[in-house]
Amino acid sequence: MSIVDASAGTRTLAFATLFNFRDVGGYAGLDGRTVRWRRLYRSDSLHRIDDADREAFGALGVRTVIDLRRPHEVTAYGRVPAYDGLDYRHVHLVHQEWLEIPYEERQGPARYLADRYHDLAEQAAEGIADALTVIADEMSAPAVVHCAAGKDRTGVICALTLSLLGVADEVIAEDYALSTAAADRFTAWLRQQYPDRPPAPEPFFSSPARAMLTFLGELRERHGSIENYVTDAGLPTERIAALRAHLLTDPTPRAVS
Repeated sequence: MSIVDASAGTRTLAFATLFNFRDVGGYAGLDGRTVRWRRLYRSDSLHRIDDADREAFGALGVRTVIDLRRPHEVTAYGRVPAYDGLDYRHVHLVHQEWLEIPYEERQGPARYLADRYHDLAEQAAEGIADALTVIADEMSAPAVVHCAAGKDRTGVICALTLSLLGVADEVIAEDYALSTAAADRFTAWLRQQYPDRPPAPEPFFSSPARAMLTFLGELRERHGSIENYVTDAGLPTERIAALRAHLLTDPTPRAVS
């Protein structure tokens, strides 16, 4: 059985206009604790929420939306609809445009994607620390982090978050790979909406688990640990403690003999 299949029924939330919205809770973390459900969600772009989805989205009680898209994406497509109590945070992850970096088939999508995630980790370190700072704030929850397709920028932020919470790399990679099915739905919608748009290179809409496993393993080799990377990026150690305090379940009390 897949590591993530047991909770698939509650993990993915169905919306009419969103294709990659899901909960990152339920995974085993540090010290036998579990990542809390209904505290952190990941998604593709929330600008598409319409009247059919507004009520369902509102029922989640989301307090904070972390939008990782570039400024020109926000300008072109818009942002999540505003409502009372919503804190909208635009955290621009400054990094090179992928279309400027040709994909060669001999690389394979996993290697190409891992390289792009390293680019993101180094070029957008300040923004990554900013996004993690928001996620670490208990008052931000429930929060949704999103980009355009919800798999790359969002995938890196969620992978780092889960790693800091003690989730195993293999589980993080399987969670990341859940975006593959969502990408199929998203590309079908894009073809319908923009029939004349040329297809994107394969890695742009694929999320092989190997890409995330490679990225996380190599990030540790470069920085010594994920904790070292995020602190080097500017995330204070007390924010890591705060992240764990509100996103992990309480420790199980030890039995008294």
